[in-house]
Amino acid sequence: MSERLDTPVLDDHLHLDPDHGRGMDAVDDFARLGGTHLLVVNKPSWHLGDLPETAADFEHVFETTVTVVERASQRLSGRAWPVLGVHPGLISKLVEAGHDPEDAGEIMRAGLSRAVDYVANGRALALKSGRPHYEVSDAVWAASNETTRHAFGLGADHDCAVQLHTEASRAQPELATWAEERGLSPHRVVKHYAYGELDGPTPSVMCEKAYLETAVERGEPFLMETDFVDDSDRPGAVMGPKTVPRRVRWLLEQGHDDAVRLAHVETPREVYGIDTQATLDRDGS
Repeated sequence: MSERLDTPVLDDHLHLDPDHGRGMDAVDDFARLGGTHLLVVNKPSWHLGDLPETAADFEHVFETTVTVVERASQRLSGRAWPVLGVHPGLISKLVEAGHDPEDAGEIMRAGLSRAVDYVANGRALALKSGRPHYEVSDAVWAASNETTRHAFGLGADHDCAVQLHTEASRAQPELATWAEERGLSPHRVVKHYAYGELDGPTPSVMCEKAYLETAVERGEPFLMETDFVDDSDRPGAVMGPKTVPRRVRWLLEQGHDDAVRLAHVETPREVYGIDTQATLDRDGS
């Protein structure tokens, strides 16, 4: 039985893998608890095939994600959208396989350029990029930052947001500056796996209650996410698909209706250009 909420409920960042994870069962859990909309990010390319060498080698990953999003949308009272790109950890995989950092960066930028074709033809909503969240060499760091800047340029050229996977931080003003330099409004840069406060990009806040309380108190634009990885070998990672609707219910119980609207209606509209209210079938038909 569905526990519907009187609001759109968007999980800003999760993965779905019907072949190696729960797939549509996870979508059903999300929807049953009141979830309505999903941004589904492609899994790292090395989880779905061989290491890429060319832009074409990313096609399987992107097509797999687009297909699973189409299936997810059929099970939601709202809809799902794909977010496509290149996980920043790929550079380490490529270097370990024998590529030098500069060459690895070129492969990653080629993947992003292919991903933005999906945005251009309406098959994806936004891009995913970033830099490693762990210690790397100066050369790998430089190549990763150049890849991030490339993603910003593509976002500006194609009028789309860019989700970032980066190191843990509450202040990343340089990322906002780089986006502006490439012509992308900083509010359209989203820091995935964020705390409740962030100087620079728009935070996509992990649904820990303490982080959400901080975000609510600040009153600045934010999104909510689980980073559900949908991997049968890691069944508890990171947060389950029921978490966002449960946290929305908790926020409403605390009287934070304005914060819920900010996270699930206003910020998605401003960052991604999506209307979570207009795309919501309130009759459930």
